[in-house]
Parts: sequence; structure tokens; C-alpha cells
Amino acid sequence: MKRTIVLVMTLLCAASLAFAGGGRDSNTVTIGAVFPLSGSVAFYGTESRDGAILAIEEINAAGGLLGRQLALIAEDDEGDGAKSINAFTKLTTRDKVSFVLGSSTSGATQAMTSLAQQGKVILISPSATNVDVTRVGDFIFRACFIDPFQGVVGADFAYSTLGSRRAAVLYDAGADYNTGLAESFKNQFKAIGGQVVADEAYQSGDVDFNAQVTRIKAANPDVVYLPNYYNDVSLQAKQLRDQGVTCALVGGDGWDGLIDNAGDEVLNGYWSSGFAADTTDPKGVAFVKAFQSRFNRSASQFSALGYDSLMLVADGIKAAGTFDTTAVKGAMAKLSGAYVTGNIRFDANRDPIKGATILEIVKKDGKLANAFKTVVNPK
Repeated sequence: MKRTIVLVMTLLCAASLAFAGGGRDSNTVTIGAVFPLSGSVAFYGTESRDGAILAIEEINAAGGLLGRQLALIAEDDEGDGAKSINAFTKLTTRDKVSFVLGSSTSGATQAMTSLAQQGKVILISPSATNVDVTRVGDFIFRACFIDPFQGVVGADFAYSTLGSRRAAVLYDAGADYNTGLAESFKNQFKAIGGQVVADEAYQSGDVDFNAQVTRIKAANPDVVYLPNYYNDVSLQAKQLRDQGVTCALVGGDGWDGLIDNAGDEVLNGYWSSGFAADTTDPKGVAFVKAFQSRFNRSASQFSALGYDSLMLVADGIKAAGTFDTTAVKGAMAKLSGAYVTGNIRFDANRDPIKGATILEIVKKDGKLANAFKTVVNPK
């Protein structure tokens, strides 16, 4: 298991290694993170980790939190639930952390939620969108919108903005994220007057989708909904275009990273995101500039969500005036304010009430880019 330790503080006294109070010394509070830092969805995890690193660096540069500096210990779960449990257990027992960010995917996050609730450890996921993630208990939060909202957003956008009336859906039947978005999309699209003309599934690990594409083509859709991760979508888009399916493609936030792993076949593609790098919002602009300067690459929704996750924890601690997790979780639940990914307040399930940004994949200066299209707010 890969392990990244980032000690972002003015001074770390090497002689003081006691882990009391969730920190490596009396002036340091350690925040844990469990993310896929390797494997097929490593992009999500490394982006969120780096967003959290930037947030910690900014907090420490401004004097710390309640008079103490912050440190981050990030563990690699490779997107695997069993490994996320091992990472969480290591962080909370050996490193004595009381606050954990992670994981990036719903399944890996859900593997940790019961442990977090039982141990009174605050667990906040930047991007686990499955509706059940936060239902385990009141120590569990997330910074992203949930799957049903994404599916509804996709359906409303396809019907109202793209003018679509005949939709095909292709999704991974073995993954909760994919099936959740697919079901929500189908239900909403039909409810507002659309027709689902092809409903196709595949199994995790499949790379040949031509049989499903053949049936989709025969159904003559005017939009194809692909609620899958970017590595699958890159293959699916190519096979759809190769068979002559030229209509718009729509998906969810699992598309983040797609433009770095695909070609022009993903043009006329749109996806729901938690953040747009070309935002004009002052907080977002400042974040994009700072992230580019710190990591020498463009910010993504996952880096923005990682940043906001850390800031939500920090704001909860400040509001509570203590690092005690019982007090902090109560303060976090009452937060309401402007963050990088928009205005955030939590509902009764500690899910953020926030809008979804629709991004369009375009060609800019000869390269694929994600461009802001519109925002769909919760009703």
C-alpha cells in the first residue's frame, strides 16, 4: 500500500513523535486521507489529495487552526474496499487521527463508514456520490452531490437543453455508482416526456462494447447516457463513433479525466461536474490560480472537492472551537457559506445542497478541453 506523508507546517520537532490528540506533536493535528493513489481511478484520488494539501498549506500559512498546525497523512486504497478498511484502521489506531478525508469512490468509502461512526471519527468524502454513503450515521459527510441528483440533472439537460427525446443508456451493471446514475436518468427522462429506446448494461472489466453499440445504433437515439468512469467511456465513445453513432453523449462526474485519455470521439460530449476550471467566481478563480502555481497543472473538480472537504472540516473545527469530533460534527452540520465548488449547506443527511455544473468537451488550441456550459440547481 502506497503511503504519502505531507507535513505542511512551520516546524516539525523530530524528537516529539507522540500521537496524542491526533497529531505528531503537541503543536500539530494530523488529518488522515484514504484515496486511490494508484490503480484505474488514481486520477480521482491524487487530485483530491493535492487539493487537500493546498488547503492545509494555506491554513498553516495563515497561522494554523486553533493555534495548531495541520499535517496530512494520505494512504492508498487503490479504489478497493478491503484496502480502504486497512488504511482507515492504520490511520485511526497507529496515527491516532480523528478526521479522515476519503475515499474517492462510493464502494471504498462505504467500507469505512461504519468504522468511522463507531469510532466517532469524522469521515468526509470529496466525491462518493452513492446516496447511502452518509446514511450510516452523523459522523459521515460528503462534499459532492449525490447520484440521483446527477441522473436527474443529466436527464433534464438532455431533454431541455439538447432537445433530446430518444435516449440510450449504457452502464456498468456491477457498480453502484453507474447503476444509480442510470436508474435516476431513465426515471427522470421518462417522467418529463422522453423515451428510453435502448437500455444496455455491461460488466466491470469489459473492453468490447460493440454488441451493445450495435443495438444502440439500431434504436436510433438522439442522446446516449454513459454514467461510467472515464476509462470505460473513452472506449465506449470510440466504439459508438466507429459504428456511426454521432449523437450527443452525456455522463456524470466519473468523466473527469476523460479528455486526457480520449480523442475527438468524445466531442459533442457533456457531463455533470462539481466544478468548472474556467469559473468566473472569485473563490474558484483564486483556487485555480493557486493550484496551477503549486502543482503545475490545471485544477479539476476532484482537486476542488478535496480542497473544499478539508476546508469544511477546518470550518467545523473553528465553529466548534475545539478538535473534539462530537462537537465538530454538530458544527459542520450547521455550516452554510461560499466554497470553491459553490455555496454549500448540508441537509439532514449531511449531503451538501449545491448545484451541478454541466461541462462541454470542446477543442481549444488544438486540444480537448472542458468548457462551462450551464449550472443546474436543485429544485
